[in-house]
Amino acid sequence: MAYLSLHRGWSAMAVVMLAYVSIFLLSNAGCGGGVAAARLRTTSALSTNLLANGLGKTPPMGWNSWNHFSCQIEEKLIRETADAMVSSGLAAIGYEYINLDDCWAEFNRDSQGNLVPKASTFPSGIKALADYVHSKGLKIGIYSDAGTRTCSGTMPGSLGHEEQDAKTFASWGIDYLKYDNCNNDGTSPKKRYPKMSKALLNSGRSIFFSLCEWGQEDPATWAAKIGNSWRTTVDIQDKWESMTSCADQNDKWASHAGPGAWNDPDMLEVGNGGMTTEEYRAHFSIWAIAKAPLLIGCDIRSMDNLTLKLLSNEEVIAVNQDKLGVQGKKVKKDGDLEVWAGPLSDGKVAVVLWNRGPSNARVSANWSDIGLKSTTVVGARNLWEQLSESLVDGQLSANLESHASRILQFQDLLLPALSLVKNQGLLI
Repeated sequence: MAYLSLHRGWSAMAVVMLAYVSIFLLSNAGCGGGVAAARLRTTSALSTNLLANGLGKTPPMGWNSWNHFSCQIEEKLIRETADAMVSSGLAAIGYEYINLDDCWAEFNRDSQGNLVPKASTFPSGIKALADYVHSKGLKIGIYSDAGTRTCSGTMPGSLGHEEQDAKTFASWGIDYLKYDNCNNDGTSPKKRYPKMSKALLNSGRSIFFSLCEWGQEDPATWAAKIGNSWRTTVDIQDKWESMTSCADQNDKWASHAGPGAWNDPDMLEVGNGGMTTEEYRAHFSIWAIAKAPLLIGCDIRSMDNLTLKLLSNEEVIAVNQDKLGVQGKKVKKDGDLEVWAGPLSDGKVAVVLWNRGPSNARVSANWSDIGLKSTTVVGARNLWEQLSESLVDGQLSANLESHASRILQFQDLLLPALSLVKNQGLLI
């Protein structure tokens, strides 16, 4: 169990006085510098280089078939998953995409060169399936590949068929495309992926474009113009070592993400059974603060209550979906002990304390670690326990079990830091 180390109590009069000082500082902050100006510069710079489909203003939320089912998918499973998304309450809190991954199509195209849904597993066709998913108030995603065949080798890729396939997807009512990188022709993804991006824009339907070239050519540096998200990592596995590696690889590119354009460290493994509860909690916390797509990868038809609780914490999800859209990142590393942090809208800050070591340890975040002035006083809220702590200044600590984490929100900043320093990564 963790406990938060809180510093110095504050009287009601002190709180009122600090609030007045805070208002004074905010009203007198120059428009040429500080937090607001830096955020505006970030938003302005990014918005000029975005894919012009208006999608992904916050990271996408939903479900994908691959992590749990691999190629073992069929239309009954997809319909039942859509049903479960609604009945579990997950749809009501923002999970909206039901995404088919690889293996949904026949081995060959038809005589006109069209992709054909696999008759043995999708006998009603994808259009009928999309209509069913849409009837539940949800959206549907599909999978293809910027190569001659997909990664499973069981169905054609879209290389050379971009316009045709994009129009097919649009005619079926597809809302999301994950576009993989297997069996390609050896040319750069920078040449192959824009073709599908353009085809989707010309398809007559708004389709979220998720690039999946595994971070091979640093897509964070070029993909915002053509996609809504891009993989920064190899495929995740349901193992601690894989999850933490994906988190670290993704963190490198934090400065390139923002509304409409997100780094993607791959889908969630929460609920698949290969990690402990605390490891899954850390997994979800880091994906939330890193503004990663929250695509559930377990079987939500049969998930247990603990898995549902982890996936449905609305306060943690709110960090991920915050309208400011600045990716949080690792700001302190002391061996296996880490602090991750990032700014939120309305002057708030999200902080994750994480013990990646093999034994219990005390993890501390000094205000200097997260770019706050030493005199800043905050109200700290533990988002997993949904408990507000008393006022804190200077430092916050937690005793954490091995691989455990705590995600907190610093709110009601009474003496706001008017310059979260760029070199700490809280503003980009």
